[in-house]
Amino acid sequence: MTPKERATKSAKAMWANDQASKWFGMDLFEVDEGRAVLTLTVADHHCNGHGICHGGVTHALADSAFAFACNSRNVATVGQHTMMSYLAPGKKGDLLTATATEVVVTGRSGIYDVRVTNQDNTLIAEFRGMSRAVSGQNFQE
Repeated sequence: MTPKERATKSAKAMWANDQASKWFGMDLFEVDEGRAVLTLTVADHHCNGHGICHGGVTHALADSAFAFACNSRNVATVGQHTMMSYLAPGKKGDLLTATATEVVVTGRSGIYDVRVTNQDNTLIAEFRGMSRAVSGQNFQE
């Protein structure tokens, strides 16, 4: 199995059980080894009292992209620590894209960066996630 095939199969297995990402309205756009891209169109129910996308929604999108990237090798992996910097507001109707990229994996720990942009390629937020591999796989291999 190629790394891309493994990442795709792992993502398919995870997506089947990922009710949270689906509930938010996310779409899994692309996966590869150490990389994932998810999208979300900002709807009314994603907006806060200021009429902009709630930071928790933006964080959830980045966190889901992080999850698919760090599970791309079919090793069950969870988030250990994350941080997010918000740089511009997401607005109703925006198509947000979270692109997660692996920085390094060493032993059971990994570091991933996620850029969240809108349809105009405006940088909305930067996310860094630290992962930790746990026992198990996402699909039987």
